[in-house]
Amino acid sequence: MLGTYENFPDNIHARASFRSTLSDQKIQQILMQTLYEANRKSFRFEEVGHPAMHDCTIIFEVGIAENTSFNYVNDEETKKVMNVLKKQAFQIMDFFVAIKYYKGDARKKSPLRFDYYMIRLVFNESNSIEVQVYHEKGPRYTSPEDIVELIEKEVNGASTRKILRKVEPF
Repeated sequence: MLGTYENFPDNIHARASFRSTLSDQKIQQILMQTLYEANRKSFRFEEVGHPAMHDCTIIFEVGIAENTSFNYVNDEETKKVMNVLKKQAFQIMDFFVAIKYYKGDARKKSPLRFDYYMIRLVFNESNSIEVQVYHEKGPRYTSPEDIVELIEKEVNGASTRKILRKVEPF
């Protein structure tokens, strides 16, 4: 089933709850477009989290779940998800995120160890969204909490008004 990973782990390393004034379909369209645009884009470490090292760039590779695998979020996959979203919203959206770290500048950059995360977004009644983050492997240069904050920041940055509002405490 598109959007859901059958083997999503039970051991969650970070979770947060959000509310939105938008419909699930609209928030999922924005989320999908945001992840598509973030895919393969370079970020400075300071944009993503609390820098573990200086002079470091980060590149994300994001995939959306389909049963027991993940499909890279490219033009084709984004169109496929958007077509589904025209008809109905997902209850769950699972993503795999490889975070690639590079030390140095564009002329001479050397790769560091990568982080691998799984992210689950559960869309509940009353426009409530639960974000669950699982760190699969890697040095955790970017923390699971940084991932939650990045999703919030990027989705909210896609609009002129705040789309996601964190609910405290979880």
